[in-house]
Amino acid sequence: MLSWALTFLVIALIAAVLGFGGIAGAATGIAKILFFAFLILFLVSLIIPRFRGSV
Repeated sequence: MLSWALTFLVIALIAAVLGFGGIAGAATGIAKILFFAFLILFLVSLIIPRFRGSV
């Protein structure tokens, strides 16, 4: 999922350099959403094993 976020970030940077503001904004928004989704899933995957091991 992190690779998708980085891919959309690169697309946004290239679109911004070429002057495609709408596409750059959309790709930046998608990259931001994917990054935060990745971050939340990563933190959940770190916390869950601690609760499962104590049961």
